[in-house]
Amino acid sequence: MWTLTGRSCWHRRVLLSCATGPARPQLPRFRPAASHGDAAGSWASDRLCSSAGHKEKPDTSRFAVEDIRNFSIIAHVDHGKSTLADRLLELTGTIDKTKNNKQVLDKLQVERERGITVKAQTASLFYNFEGKEYLLNLIDTPGHVDFSYEVSRSLSACQGVLLVVDANEGIQAQTVANFFLAFEAQLSVIPVINKIDLKNADPERVEKQIEKVFDIPSNDCIKISAKLGTNVEHVLQAVIERIPPPKVHRKNPLRALVFDSTFDQYRGVIANVALFDGVVSKGDKIVSAHTQKTYEVNEVGVLNPNEQPTLKLYAGQVGYLIAGMKDVTEAQIGDTLYLHNHPVEPLPGFKSAKPMVFAGMYPIDQSEYNNLKSAIEKLTLNDSSVTVHRDSSLALGAGWRLGFLGLLHMEVFNQRLEQEYNTSVVLTTPTVPYKAVLSSAKLIKEYREKEITIINPAQFPDKSKVAEYLEPLVLGTIITPDEYTGKIMVLCQARRAVQKHLIFIDQNRVMLKYLFPLNEIVVDFYDSLKSLSSGYASFDYEDAGYQTAELVKMDILLNGNIVEELVTIVHKDKAYSVGKTICERLKDSLPRQLFEIAIQAAIGNKIIARETVKAYRKNVLAKCYGGDITRKMKLLKRQTEGKKKLRKIGNIEVPKDAFIKVLKTQSNK
Repeated sequence: MWTLTGRSCWHRRVLLSCATGPARPQLPRFRPAASHGDAAGSWASDRLCSSAGHKEKPDTSRFAVEDIRNFSIIAHVDHGKSTLADRLLELTGTIDKTKNNKQVLDKLQVERERGITVKAQTASLFYNFEGKEYLLNLIDTPGHVDFSYEVSRSLSACQGVLLVVDANEGIQAQTVANFFLAFEAQLSVIPVINKIDLKNADPERVEKQIEKVFDIPSNDCIKISAKLGTNVEHVLQAVIERIPPPKVHRKNPLRALVFDSTFDQYRGVIANVALFDGVVSKGDKIVSAHTQKTYEVNEVGVLNPNEQPTLKLYAGQVGYLIAGMKDVTEAQIGDTLYLHNHPVEPLPGFKSAKPMVFAGMYPIDQSEYNNLKSAIEKLTLNDSSVTVHRDSSLALGAGWRLGFLGLLHMEVFNQRLEQEYNTSVVLTTPTVPYKAVLSSAKLIKEYREKEITIINPAQFPDKSKVAEYLEPLVLGTIITPDEYTGKIMVLCQARRAVQKHLIFIDQNRVMLKYLFPLNEIVVDFYDSLKSLSSGYASFDYEDAGYQTAELVKMDILLNGNIVEELVTIVHKDKAYSVGKTICERLKDSLPRQLFEIAIQAAIGNKIIARETVKAYRKNVLAKCYGGDITRKMKLLKRQTEGKKKLRKIGNIEVPKDAFIKVLKTQSNK
């Protein structure tokens, strides 16, 4: 038995083990502490090392441009994208065939816990077809509407997509949204009908839906079972035959698009790049078009699916590049990289994501501020759709106002901060970006514009200074079995929605299009829709501008003190019901004290709802049996005075979980 008590002891162990010959004990493998770049997929890396870790450096020069195919897998949530990606990796020999291959490309802990993809992942596959070797660059994308920015970014590095549709559920809302993203990018679309092994699968019905909605001939569809591996080889053949090679020029100077990036504390920024022109190799001096800074390339390679260093990357290929960028602000997603002495026209890049939900984020303890700042910077490098603004609160101190694409996006970001960076935060009530048209000349001069955007409810201007308030709208698409149509219409009307279209996709399924105020759907509309339709309805939305609305600022008071984190902006017609719900939920969430807590919802000076948390109280009459009533009254009066005094000096802390419980409004109130 060996015990390691210090460095000298470790050296002694090495010397002894060398002297004893073949029977030497196994030395421990010392690894540096896992950073964000490899912590995210530490266990996945261990699983893949047997198949990917011992390969020699791939020779990327042997692939001509016409032998390269770049494609993404797009689909609705839970239609089998990641399972299909696993089978493609096995079929091309990229990973060994084992029963443990489930969601191999989903490397984040949050993805494994929730069973969803939240981050697009890249893998390069080598595949022999009709005696010729092809390089297939696959990007597995998320399916939830909150991560649609990941999908649109991934498509910029592709020439085609596999559109996966569940043979049981058929076309869903996100299937439609993702198809139109690919269609607008002018990519080749290969429809794949998955899960044909299910008992209730009806691939013929789904073929007709695809033909009617997307105008793709039904004989172009490939019917597969990704779980069992049925017909998956036909998918690879279709990728080679139907998706065109990239249109690039290797003789031109280097032009590379950064479409994703991660941060490694030892190696700096690892940029995922798609090469549109030229060649890049280790030792090249490259320039960032965004910052104009020059870097020396330390390493280039392909993801197979782990990092595999190569000698060079050529135009048309997708890989990674490490160039000693040590500051997270230096690697902008959408940036163009080019050779030092050969400036080029920058690539168009990406349209910045438009946040749909804003929330305040504060450290639990202000001493953790710098650690949290560093964690947020590194995580926003990996998730560029999050917007960050400095903010401060009287109750919670210095923090940030973060913009997210939806509530699930916010929850996943918070979970990743806790899991990958070990930081705990307080999140405030999410709000949507309202606008106010100012009427006061003084305010117009102060803000330097007539129309201002309000992302923090505490900064909501008073009605006397505003000509009109504007609220954001979204165009929502709901696809549902027709028996639930009536219930869903009632739900939409309750959320102030206006119907635009109603189309029958086939005999049983309906596509509804509604114009919704964003604040009506952002918190719990999706949950209500799923419960009404027994889980069969699907929902997707896109931005649709602003409309005039009667908005009011509602304060929540605890014993007369405003809780700044719970200030909300609501529509005038819904103020009472929202205020009542928040008060009731706070009543259930706040721990009882030795004094009474009055929870009130107020608009200006008017109290519109109230709940009371009763005080803990000792039975002071327990020792009184019989006797005069005045004796009892005296004891009760003394107790009341004590409670009154306590109420003046007592502080009420709102627990972290109380904020989360208040977010979810009750659907059927």
